[in-house]
Amino acid sequence: MKINFFPNVFLWLLLITLPVTVFSQSNDFVIQDVKFESQGITLAGSILKPENPIAAVVIVHGSDPVKREMEFAKRLANEGIAVLTYDKRGVGESGGVYVGPSVGTNNIDTGNLNLLSHDASVAVNTFRTYLKDKKTPIGLVGFSQAGWIIPIAASKNPQIEFMVLFSCPTITTLEQLRFQFYTNGNNTFWKNHTESDAREHIKNDTDRYQFKATDPKISLNNLLIPGLWLFGEKDIQIPVKLCIEQLNTLKAQGNPFEYTLFSKLGHNTSSDNDREPVDISIQWIKQKALSIKKCKN
Repeated sequence: MKINFFPNVFLWLLLITLPVTVFSQSNDFVIQDVKFESQGITLAGSILKPENPIAAVVIVHGSDPVKREMEFAKRLANEGIAVLTYDKRGVGESGGVYVGPSVGTNNIDTGNLNLLSHDASVAVNTFRTYLKDKKTPIGLVGFSQAGWIIPIAASKNPQIEFMVLFSCPTITTLEQLRFQFYTNGNNTFWKNHTESDAREHIKNDTDRYQFKATDPKISLNNLLIPGLWLFGEKDIQIPVKLCIEQLNTLKAQGNPFEYTLFSKLGHNTSSDNDREPVDISIQWIKQKALSIKKCKN
């Protein structure tokens, strides 16, 4: 029996040299699986693309070992916002090593935050090549730990034109840890402690980890892209009022930053249990995208 070897070899070569893409069709958007390289490893994700997106966003993870955020991405895509969401480094189909609290280490040292910011920046550059309209504004949307990652990425990549940050710190990594150890996961913390208690502890507590602190204000200080923070007043992971105070200082010096505070919410401001924060962020993205696009024309 004669085996048709050459066409099979050609097909195999084609599959390993072309970007991996898998298409599926939703009612309002197309989903396309993609892979891209960052610092020598392959990251895997999905692009959700409406027909004529008003804006595009890359989703940046929190500290947990998170795969691509498909449900959150679909909420945005259904509103006409194109999304690239990817499995975090070392998680799901992405290569590399996940470094984080769930495996007994701490993943907010400067080296790891810079590495994750590079992943987000490469994701933006990759996403841009998939957008038909090259004037489509592209930004970053992230959660919690992304408060340190997004400013680093945005300060180094001019393609990033706006940012939305859910429950993200504006204080240093060591200050955040002092607060988090103080609250110790106690959901009734704010019933028994005052704001001045928390600030005194953050100022004077002994650090349990010894590494160089990352201060997001260093990057935020020079950023002139629009930013929106969404905070829950009952948060026990980050000291929200101190973070807002830092934002107000940046706003006073002319940085185009905004925030919204939700009095009944805690750290999970992007939850489906209360749709208002995400709805507000969607309307804000649409508004900013129109302004950015107008400036480009």
